Amino acid sequence: MKGSRIELGDVTPHNIKQLKRLNQVIFPVSYNDKFYKDVLEVGELAKLAYFNDIAVGAVCCRVDHSQNQKRLYIMTLGCLAPYRRLKIGTKMLNHVLNICEKDGTFDNIYLHVQISNESAIDFYRKFGFEIIETKKNYYKRIEPADAHVLQKK
Repeated sequence: MKGSRIELGDVTPHNIKQLKRLNQVIFPVSYNDKFYKDVLEVGELAKLAYFNDIAVGAVCCRVDHSQNQKRLYIMTLGCLAPYRRLKIGTKMLNHVLNICEKDGTFDNIYLHVQISNESAIDFYRKFGFEIIETKKNYYKRIEPADAHVLQKK
């Protein structure tokens, strides 16, 4: 018998509601309509993750030109709790890292993580991300409100 399959699929107008639902369940913050409209425009930088054909996670990124650099910003990367520790996050992050490597013009990749989310911090550290700063009151209406900025060059 074949093992379970993890596959990544495009985010399209037909499945954007699945992405919205996943994000509502996974993250303590809510994302507005502009976020989802923008996600439909980024192509390979947004993917739904499927485990045995069930949508269980997603990654959404954008290209950010700031500080005179071309940076990739991971807006969201998450997986439903029952499906964590099955290498789904690894598959999503590797997809993003491969895009950056093939492109060759990104200065770094960065993201924000709630300071209390130790499992996420540990996950990104395994891939060479480092905490470069902590932003006070980054999040609204959730505690703790502070976020670490993690970056990989």
